[in-house]
Amino acid sequence: MTLPGLRERKKQRTRDALIREALERFTTHGYERTTVDEIADAVEVSQRTFFRYFASKEDVAFAVQHMVEERFVHTLRHRPPGEAPLDAMRNAVLGAWDTIGDAIVEVVPVELYLRSFQMIESTPALLAVHLRRSTEMEETIARIIAEREDLDVDADPRPRIAVAAFSGVMRVTGRLWGRGPDQSLEAIRALTGEYLDQLAPALAPRWRDQDGDGGRAHGG
Repeated sequence: MTLPGLRERKKQRTRDALIREALERFTTHGYERTTVDEIADAVEVSQRTFFRYFASKEDVAFAVQHMVEERFVHTLRHRPPGEAPLDAMRNAVLGAWDTIGDAIVEVVPVELYLRSFQMIESTPALLAVHLRRSTEMEETIARIIAEREDLDVDADPRPRIAVAAFSGVMRVTGRLWGRGPDQSLEAIRALTGEYLDQLAPALAPRWRDQDGDGGRAHGG
């Protein structure tokens, strides 16, 4: 009865080792200049074994991001049905960060995760894939929100609009985290929460009225 567990753990260790080696080589030597054979050789497995775990070099480049996205989608699907759409997305992403941090660290160091994020954004071939994947993720989230609200996503524009606003905040916080002095997972969670809390105020018709001084703080 213990053999399947041992076998699965060995497979997971091999997969994690391939991810770590791939991301280290991508961020150090460049994505285009790194081959599947080099990654496999460094982990002491065959190319055939690599392709048992990943469909392509591109697939391994996004492995950690895929793990984060899957955790967010799972968390969003299980948010209480009474939560408003933006609240559900905010609580889902913060909840996902609460639980995914340890899982990320088990696979790659935080600094390597950050370097891989920056590498994707600076590699044209990967950036194009990243943008496509982001569009697909936004559509997935919009459909979840529409289902939660009992709406037809193709007839009612609100789910896609809400998700577009949410995704914009996520992109901003990702960039700021990558450039900031504190590049811990705790820092990106805190920054994400802070910026998502400003989403509703930022969409208000008038900003000055929210200051409670008629705009005098802005020189009015």
